[in-house]
Amino acid sequence: MCTAVSLIQKGGLYFGRTLDLDRSFGEQVAVTPRNHPLTFRLVGELKRHHALVGMALMAEGYPLYYEAANEAGLVMAGLNFPGNAAYLPPAEGKDNIAPFELIPWVLGQCDTADQAWQLLEGCNVTDLAFRPDLPPAPLHWLVADGTGCLAAEPMAEGLRLYDNPAGVLTNNPPFPFQMHHLALHLNLTREEPVNRFAPGLELTPDCLGMGAVGLPGDLSSPSRFVRAAFARGNALPGETEAERVGQCFHLMDTVAQTSGLARAGEDGFERTVYTCCYSAPARTYCYTTYGNRRITAVALEDCDLEGDAPVCFPLRGREDIFREKGQG
Repeated sequence: MCTAVSLIQKGGLYFGRTLDLDRSFGEQVAVTPRNHPLTFRLVGELKRHHALVGMALMAEGYPLYYEAANEAGLVMAGLNFPGNAAYLPPAEGKDNIAPFELIPWVLGQCDTADQAWQLLEGCNVTDLAFRPDLPPAPLHWLVADGTGCLAAEPMAEGLRLYDNPAGVLTNNPPFPFQMHHLALHLNLTREEPVNRFAPGLELTPDCLGMGAVGLPGDLSSPSRFVRAAFARGNALPGETEAERVGQCFHLMDTVAQTSGLARAGEDGFERTVYTCCYSAPARTYCYTTYGNRRITAVALEDCDLEGDAPVCFPLRGREDIFREKGQG
């Protein structure tokens, strides 16, 4: 399972995401430059487009993005949505886009979340597979920029778009339930608890630091949605770029998964394979992996954005521990 968060700090948008699975599939950070043609099965191609950076599985030179950001500051992430995602046959009068094409199709040509909404209104998410051994993954998407956020969910009746004031997306159930469930926790506060239990019954807190008493702590999608929304709404912004990136990672730590706590099938356990933070102000994609918690950054300004072929960066998976040396 996964969690995505759109966080506004001083300077602009910081987007965070965890990918929680029982294994890695060989994903890499991929930069798609402006002149690499983005070919779509039923709607032609974009010969020139915004440059993109994000996490992708490269297949036959095509970046199958898990999430990505474009140079204009728009981000988009696909998250697991099994049992609810419904992909339809191609429909006349619609932009028929396969799930694996949706992120580059939107980010390649949109500057803002408003533009993405308008583009997605005419979209039909089809049931086309990239190839037989890579069938369509059941997904829904978060789209955000520095001014707004939306959720896009492919349902049996078509693609449903929702304004997303929480700035969070997890997995099942569908987004309207997540927002309703969030309202059940409206009494949560970061302040020290006050006795409201019963008149005349004297109760006092056990210790300091008891803000957020009652915040769900399990790994289910609804609980992670509440935790991420609470952290997003209350986290203090960083003062510097490094502090803002660090704060984004700290926020995502509230929903990270430790291997061994949530079984995935008979032989595996979910873990946070990677956590990412995209800084729109710095146009930099940062990540950590389960095996390496040092932040690694890929900046668009360090890449040839006028190129015609994707550039990939393998993930760092081995723990990097700094060892102090004694004096003398």
